[in-house]
Amino acid sequence: MKNNKFFCPACGSHQLIAKYEAKYVYSYLIDSDQPGTLNREEFYPFLYDKREQTEAKQYIECCECKSQYPCSFTTDNEGIRSDILKKAIRHRQAN
Repeated sequence: MKNNKFFCPACGSHQLIAKYEAKYVYSYLIDSDQPGTLNREEFYPFLYDKREQTEAKQYIECCECKSQYPCSFTTDNEGIRSDILKKAIRHRQAN
């Protein structure tokens, strides 16, 4: 395991995890065979007609003391940037 340069300002632990919580509402149009226009023979919950994200929360959490540090990290193909993680942890430490 490589050396972890991130640590929790509250307890000093290096066991941190980036979390992205999201709440979605899935909609299925009701038609003659099954709910959802994409369902034919039987109902599959992953074949929805519309998905709307209603809530989202991104943060860094310490696995030891459960302290949370709000953070907006990228969710595209670039992944999570280390400079954004450092800034979120330092910002919380300064407050």
